[in-house]
Amino acid sequence: MGAKPSAGLLRGRGQSYGGCRVRFRWPGGGGEGQPGGGVSPRRCPSGGQPSKVTPAVPALRCTGLRHTFGEYVAVDGVDLEVRRGEVFGLLGPNGAGKTTTIRLVTTLLPIRAGSVEVFGLSARRRPLGVRRLIGYVPQQLSADAALTGRENVALFARLFDVPRAERADRVAEALASVGLSEAADRLAATYSGGMVRRLELAQALVSAPRLLILDEPTIGLDPVARAGVWDRINQVRAGGGMSVLVTTHYLDEADQYCDRIALMHRGRVRAVGTPAQLRAEQGPGRTLDDVFRAHTGDTLADSSERLRNVRATRRTARRLG
Repeated sequence: MGAKPSAGLLRGRGQSYGGCRVRFRWPGGGGEGQPGGGVSPRRCPSGGQPSKVTPAVPALRCTGLRHTFGEYVAVDGVDLEVRRGEVFGLLGPNGAGKTTTIRLVTTLLPIRAGSVEVFGLSARRRPLGVRRLIGYVPQQLSADAALTGRENVALFARLFDVPRAERADRVAEALASVGLSEAADRLAATYSGGMVRRLELAQALVSAPRLLILDEPTIGLDPVARAGVWDRINQVRAGGGMSVLVTTHYLDEADQYCDRIALMHRGRVRAVGTPAQLRAEQGPGRTLDDVFRAHTGDTLADSSERLRNVRATRRTARRLG
């Protein structure tokens, strides 16, 4: 299965909040870099107090989240909570508002109405603090084909401000965690579709995120490559208690790998629960496909935003194929 992620990759580095230097602890009761609770001050030259993270605070909480593009309402009052340590699936048809929600959570879009909190930090008021807590694999490909795998991950290490003295080790650890050590010095242009997606996962992991956000991470991949990407996600998650928010159109993936799922349609969350709970609500012998149809119907209204989402998805699938 490849190398197991080391403690160095999973250990959150010190960050600055409210003028204080702090080190993160994972939720649950251990020391730094282990499952533990809260944050511990490293130094507070200004005398301020670091933000406290308690076990009761979820990994992600969206409340009344709303976003429009002109007159088109893409996200319409979304309430969502991702618990610590869980894999949470956000499902829905193209144009349901999933990617817009992800972009709001990752601070790529401004929050105009409602709120987003990541481990208690407001994405509206503390966007830089939120960015330090998350890793993000977008729907569109982000790997540079003209760079090697190692160079791609090193670039993200610089973007995420990984300390210079730690970069080489952290890059190597991230590549090992997704099984790309042997291919690290090959050009990304020579990688298969599954390897490209694992490379992008390494890019997201190099900053030791506490919340990993994946927007259709296995789109366009064959079943074997899809399973390989999920194996790596679960391996890293198991090693450090990381929370995962994922969107996918593969309902079998959601059924197999997600602890809970939310179903979105026309900008709103229509149902939330474990896959088993949602299937049971539809009656004996029902599948997640039946749940999907029950909450989304068979007809979608036309909109330019939905068409853009479909075209972007198709472009990514063609490039990975």
